[in-house]
Amino acid sequence: MSSCSDTKESSGDIADGGTDTKDDDDDFIVLYLALQCIDGGSGMNNPRTIPPETGIQWVERQLQDSDDCYDMFRMRRTVFRCLHETLVNDYGLTSSKEVCSKEALGMFLWMCGAPQYVRQAKNKFHQSKETISRKFGEVLQSINRMTTDIIKPKDSQFTIVHAKLLEDRFWPHFKDCIGAIDGSHIPVIVPLFEQPKYFGRHGYASQNIMAVCDFDTRFTFVVSGWPRSVHDTQILMDTLVTYKDQFPRAPEDMLSKYYLVDSGYPNRKGFLAPYKGQRYHVSEWQHGRYSHQPTGSKEMFNYAHSSLRNVIERSFGVLKMKWHILLNMPKYSVKKQSKIIIAMMALHNFIRDSAIHDADFENYSNEDSVEDSQSSMNNSSVLRDDSDMGAFRNSIAIALM
Repeated sequence: MSSCSDTKESSGDIADGGTDTKDDDDDFIVLYLALQCIDGGSGMNNPRTIPPETGIQWVERQLQDSDDCYDMFRMRRTVFRCLHETLVNDYGLTSSKEVCSKEALGMFLWMCGAPQYVRQAKNKFHQSKETISRKFGEVLQSINRMTTDIIKPKDSQFTIVHAKLLEDRFWPHFKDCIGAIDGSHIPVIVPLFEQPKYFGRHGYASQNIMAVCDFDTRFTFVVSGWPRSVHDTQILMDTLVTYKDQFPRAPEDMLSKYYLVDSGYPNRKGFLAPYKGQRYHVSEWQHGRYSHQPTGSKEMFNYAHSSLRNVIERSFGVLKMKWHILLNMPKYSVKKQSKIIIAMMALHNFIRDSAIHDADFENYSNEDSVEDSQSSMNNSSVLRDDSDMGAFRNSIAIALM
């Protein structure tokens, strides 16, 4: 009886979680696996998990390799370091407890180049969304402060004749040309009730920006924020009034100076347009059904004019190739989107002024590297051409023959 009673008691102990050997082994295995999950394991075949790379560590690692730096930040290492120093010393870029200024700049450039959004930056830099948004805004503000000092002519008096104009095919006919003007459409995110004025025939909302550039593919002036539906000429005319003190024009004693414009603009004093109804764009001579050589004085003029004015198309080409955020804008306010566009132009000039080899600029160095936009050519100018500027254009056309 005693033995039977002990057996039953023992069985009861087993059912209630007693000290059976098999269960002891199971408990040990469960405990071992739990510890492995907690600390990542300490055995030879399960090395301890390495802490994730911090944002500044990732930025510094990219800066150690020239190609990686260019791919991630869209500029060479020397340019990155110079830009960082310039923004810190002259334009108020500061570090904070969470993010140093170098990490903030690297994050901004990485987000603008790809583009990448806040959620991707959170994963890459291990910062909160609030911190990333705030730092993005701080870097943007710092670069926007720099724009007034860098988006302007190098020679504000326009006394120097650019080397491009000294080429035989342009000299002396275009000796007084000081740059080119054109508009470009940048995708924009706008509220539903505003979309009609921002939509065009391409089926997406965009804003129409007007830019001026020199023959070094540098932007010297820009106006952004106009809806796509506004005509190029209207933007130019408004600019000459609203920003008359900022628009880069030649001094009063050099009134013969002018910008090249396409036929979407009027042929007026200070703005030389091509002949309408004639072949104009470079691609029309390269791929058209007709002779590859221009014929007649008007085509000769248009060919030379297009070859020079193409610099604005190439400038826009580099800008959009380098900063893909301009092709796929995040959902910021329209005002902030405009600030981003201008900031990218400032970075464009900063890289160009560094005189360091840049692959994107090299790809657009030739006149035939892009096809001119023909949208403006199909629009009728809202202002009549000036007769004096028409006579001036005729004189150049005859001289070219």
